[in-house]
Amino acid sequence: MFAYLVKRVLSGIVVLFLVSLSIFLLFWFGPSEPAQSICDRETSNRCTPERLEVFRETLGFNNPWYQEYGTFIDGVFTGREIKFSKNTKVYDCEAPCLGISYRTKQDVFDEMKTRMPATLSVALGGATLYLLLGIPIGVAAAKRRGTLADKALVSSFLAISSIPYYLFALLAWLFVTINLQVPVISDTGYFPITDNPGKWASGMLLAWIALGIFGCTQYTRYSRGSMVEVLSEDYIRTAKAKGLPNRTVIYKHGLRSALVPVVTIFGIDFGTLLAGTIFTERIFDIEGIGLWGLEAVYQKDLPVVSATALFGAAILITSNLIVDVIYSVLDPRVRLS
Repeated sequence: MFAYLVKRVLSGIVVLFLVSLSIFLLFWFGPSEPAQSICDRETSNRCTPERLEVFRETLGFNNPWYQEYGTFIDGVFTGREIKFSKNTKVYDCEAPCLGISYRTKQDVFDEMKTRMPATLSVALGGATLYLLLGIPIGVAAAKRRGTLADKALVSSFLAISSIPYYLFALLAWLFVTINLQVPVISDTGYFPITDNPGKWASGMLLAWIALGIFGCTQYTRYSRGSMVEVLSEDYIRTAKAKGLPNRTVIYKHGLRSALVPVVTIFGIDFGTLLAGTIFTERIFDIEGIGLWGLEAVYQKDLPVVSATALFGAAILITSNLIVDVIYSVLDPRVRLS
């Protein structure tokens, strides 16, 4: 197990390095010049060639790309000083330095930490409803395979999942806040849980419900399909032949094996939620990492865009590692080598 974990961690580090290099080269050789973006912002869109050259020189874009990439990597571990032009202040970017925002002139990593609780709140609430709704409904449908109730559940959930999520979430927001005008959940957004836990929950509730209902449709199908397959296995028939109660056969022997593919999908989905739920945060006015990255794309705030992309890659790599370890707990047939 230890050797496997070391191998996976090392491979994850290599993947993260390749992702960071790809993002850096994309900005360096991309059609939108990074120096042009900061020059336009600093000079109120009156960026002359002379001013642009000053920004290029100060920001290091006249140097070889590998030299500047080395500076970036060094800053992640040791920190660095960043200056946008000769006449502006020097910004002390402490490790892990992911850059200074072109728009706010704040440390990108510090801004990310302030937005992380909002994204974490969305991810935990939505993922909890994924599982609490999807798995029990899927197991119940598998137990009643072929019945009218099973067909009705599968058909209705398939209809819901065929709607684009952004449209589903927008319709949910419009219906609840405008038509129903429910006071408890009409004021959507993120409010720190340390200030007012009740307001935090009410502000996130509608986002959780939208994510939970939409996401549980997929987990219902995954759980049902996996459970139907497991219930047809020989060891399940043997357990039934031995006279074990039906509840024990389904929930102790069958569900454990049926959860293995569900855990795979959930690990990736939860990592995606942590990386930033762009549509959810935009529609429900939640100042999280997803909305922050989307705004950075519009405003050409390249340090923020690269930081959110790296953060997303790190989260997905970590979630995949955790999922692989959980495999061995849920299904003894899975052996980590």
